[in-house]
This record gives sequence, C-alpha cells and structure tokens, in this order.
Amino acid sequence: MKIQNFFKLAFAAFIFLSANIAFAQMEKTKMVGGAEMYPSKNIVENAVNSADHTTLVAAVKAAGLVETLQGTGPFTVFAPDNMAFEKLPAGTVETLLKPENKTTLQAVLTYHVVAGKMGSKEIAAAIKKGDGKAVLTTVQGGKLTAWMKGKDLYITDANGGESKVTIADVWQSNGVIHSVDTVLLPKM
Repeated sequence: MKIQNFFKLAFAAFIFLSANIAFAQMEKTKMVGGAEMYPSKNIVENAVNSADHTTLVAAVKAAGLVETLQGTGPFTVFAPDNMAFEKLPAGTVETLLKPENKTTLQAVLTYHVVAGKMGSKEIAAAIKKGDGKAVLTTVQGGKLTAWMKGKDLYITDANGGESKVTIADVWQSNGVIHSVDTVLLPKM
C-alpha cells in the first residue's frame, strides 16, 4: 500500500513540475539589458533585472513609485535607458535624486507613464487614426505625441524633445514597457 501511495505522489509531482516547465516555456520573454523580461512579472520585478535601466530603477525608488508600478495597473511605460539619462545636462540626475526634489522627480517619471496597456500595434493604430500623430495623456497629466518615422516609433514631449522607442512591447503582468533613448520632460 505504501508503494502505491509513493507512486501516486511521485506521479502527481511529475505532472505538477511538467505543467510548470511547460508554462515557463510558453511564456514569451524579451531580452532587455541582458536579462529576460517575463510577462508574468510586474514592471518593477522585470526592470530591476535590466542592466540598461539601473538609473531608472534608482529614480523610481527615490521617487517612492515602486509600490505604484507594482500595482495592478495596467500601465504603458516609456522607460528611458541609462544612455537616455546620460543625455541630460551634467548633474541633472544627481539633483533629481535628492530628497528635496522628490516631487519634481515624481512628475518627470509619471510623465513617462500612460494609463492602460498600449502595445506598439495599438499605438500605431492610434497614430493612423490621428492622421500621423496620437496624443497620449500621461499619469502626470501632461501630453506626449506618438508618431512614426518609417517603421520606427517616436515620442515627442511637451518641450519638443524626441525619443525613439528602441525596444517595444515588453509585456508585463501589469502593463507594457517600451524602452526609449531619451528622457521625456514635461513642461515645468
């Protein structure tokens, strides 16, 4: 009798492990910053693993937005990579990360977030519907303009700054990330 129970438990464990392995193999990941981004993880859980987004992660932590971006969302995030932050004038990042500038940092970061889950196909459809431009309202309350140059997706901020989407459609459990090459700045 004990041997039969052992085999039943072993078979059940095998089925459970096989199902988990199959699910993991079905989950379509994307490489960002040398790490796989898993659609079953939230925005923060994935972003902390990207070597290309360490400045953004530090800024999200300093701004106290970790809990928000771990929430249910959904969110569309235009995530500046480290090189995007390096384009800012010298000392800008260091200044924004100071506790006394938390409100300004929150405004800059939430300007990169749009409520809802908009993949590149949805954004392209909105651009087509808008005769070449789609205006997106950010969580910060400002506007971003999405447009295409050939097959490339661009975002223009309120100051006329342009940012190219370098990696699109990084799906998350609570939204989607589009990596961008320039920090988007709201009117201040």
